[in-house]
Amino acid sequence: MNNNSTSPDGSETRIQNQHSKMRRITAIGLLVTLGIVFGDIGTSPLYVMKAITGVNPDYDPDYIIGAVSCVIWTLTLQTTVKYVLIALRADNKGEGGILSLFALLRKLPRRWLYLVAAIGASTLIADGVITPAVTVTSAIEGLTAVDQTIPVIPIVILIITGIFLMQRAGTGTIGKFFGPFMLIWFLTLGILGTTHLGSCPAIWKAFNPWYAARLLIDFPGWFLILGAVFLCTTGAEALYSDLGHCGRLNISVSWIFVKIMLILNYLGQGAWLIASGPENTAGQNPFYGIMPQWFVIPGVILAAGAAIIASQALLSGSFTIFSEAMSLNFWPRIRVKYPSDEKGQLYIPAVNWTLLAGCLATVMIFRNSAHMEAAYGLAITITMLMTTLLLAFWLHHKGTPRWIIAIFLLAYVAIEGCFFVANLFKFMHGGWFTILIAGIVAFVMISWRNSSRIKESFTEWKRLGDWLGVISEIKADRSIPKYASNIIYFSRSASRDLVESKMMYSIVNKQPKRADHYWIIRLEYTDDPHTLEYSVSTPIEGTLYCVHLRMGYRVEPQVSLYLRQIVEDLVAEGKLDLRSGYPSLHKRGIAGDFRFIVLRRIFSPGSSCKKSQKRLMHLHDIISRLGITDQSALGLDTSSVVTETAPLIINSTPARRIVRI
Repeated sequence: MNNNSTSPDGSETRIQNQHSKMRRITAIGLLVTLGIVFGDIGTSPLYVMKAITGVNPDYDPDYIIGAVSCVIWTLTLQTTVKYVLIALRADNKGEGGILSLFALLRKLPRRWLYLVAAIGASTLIADGVITPAVTVTSAIEGLTAVDQTIPVIPIVILIITGIFLMQRAGTGTIGKFFGPFMLIWFLTLGILGTTHLGSCPAIWKAFNPWYAARLLIDFPGWFLILGAVFLCTTGAEALYSDLGHCGRLNISVSWIFVKIMLILNYLGQGAWLIASGPENTAGQNPFYGIMPQWFVIPGVILAAGAAIIASQALLSGSFTIFSEAMSLNFWPRIRVKYPSDEKGQLYIPAVNWTLLAGCLATVMIFRNSAHMEAAYGLAITITMLMTTLLLAFWLHHKGTPRWIIAIFLLAYVAIEGCFFVANLFKFMHGGWFTILIAGIVAFVMISWRNSSRIKESFTEWKRLGDWLGVISEIKADRSIPKYASNIIYFSRSASRDLVESKMMYSIVNKQPKRADHYWIIRLEYTDDPHTLEYSVSTPIEGTLYCVHLRMGYRVEPQVSLYLRQIVEDLVAEGKLDLRSGYPSLHKRGIAGDFRFIVLRRIFSPGSSCKKSQKRLMHLHDIISRLGITDQSALGLDTSSVVTETAPLIINSTPARRIVRI
């Protein structure tokens, strides 16, 4: 097999070098990890304790100690054990996230796992809509502690719009400042919390899980408390999704520091609440309450910056999810741009502007962070449950003893099931909004995958060997006008011996196409995210070239560029004469032209199939309008592309035979 993993400008090599470096623990790697991975979970102190006191404004010390204990043990069991210690090991060639996890399992006989992956990915996207809104709003609301008349909503809208406008240029330059900024942020969290620990030493009891259990048993609104506590770990799924950016070791080591700073801040907020009493903290956000008055403005600026970084991380994660969804056939091909050569840097305009609309709608509908917190958390609990199910299958696939898998599954289904039930009570208070978004995305994902599978199942195949003689004779038949020097077709066949019947129909029947060389490029999207390689065979020496092109789901599809490199290899090996077949051009060494033929099958209304299949195929046509053309999706030179359509007739039921009279 010929490997072609280095692009002419060396960008692919640079990406691989960055990927390798991030596998080692270095000071720079840890700093970058702080900036990329922990933005979401690192901004949770902005609103978690505020949400907890909102459940019981007339709190007593036992309530606060129990609530902080719930936070500490949620961070330990959910984030540390499940995600840092277990999930980060379930990497697909270094990539993480629920769709990367599904890519490891999609060849298992349990075909329904795609439903689990689609639901988990769609709820994670819904979380990406509301997170920027709630974090930025919570940060800017701190200004009201200085001046109640400050217009919070216009400032929030301005900042969120700026975040999304920034995406088109990439974050390669400003991203270098994310790490140092988040280091300052986490140190600030820890220092602010530590300064208040002396005001109530009893807060240290929160490390004892008994206080958490007693609170949930004694307090009648336990589900409301869990719904608020869960907000402290909503960034854990994003942490797993960012595995490919930083590597498991850097994330694991950085998490030790991050967790310590977070817990110190939660302890400090709890101590301040107990020492101040409910009568003196009513209506205040404990996060800003523990700040000295002179530090409120700098604190708001720091919080706004951290919120922007958290939003940026979620946006990058959303782009990655849609990129993976396209390659795993969950979504039609849409335009992807690469603002820089840095690993993980991609930009999807359609996703960016849709998420912006969703974020602005969230701000305008809910108006303040307290209302947004009521909607926050429900969708991500579903993502976590779906990840738990997939992790159980992954553990089984890796040969883990069944009793260990059973303990893992029972423990985390119970924990996340309780969080899910608790967050269900948020449905009427705003949770419906994220579930609506997730439902729309999941519907599109599942419909596209199922309709694509139907389309593939009714593809007719021909043995390539049966047509070799015909192709040779067409090439030699001078009475047929030459269509092009090189004609390139694309095939999705799993076998090198089979091709789509529509391809042979195009060459032989639909305007016979004479050429000097015929190319059949068989595309395969691999589970390995960074694969870029090819193999080539010549069924007809000097005439027919069959190329097997394997691309990972994180590789930019630039088929025109890759074909040019393949041609250069074949010419160098003496297996291809690229000169034009026209004598006047051949003697001057002028290269022949290339023409791509893209074949599209359009569902025929005359198909005699089940109503469910008809509905899915009509949905396929509607959803396909969200995407771009095949030539754009494959990165083809549009000046040399011809698109031919062919009817897709599905006959799953016998057609009625006309009677001759």
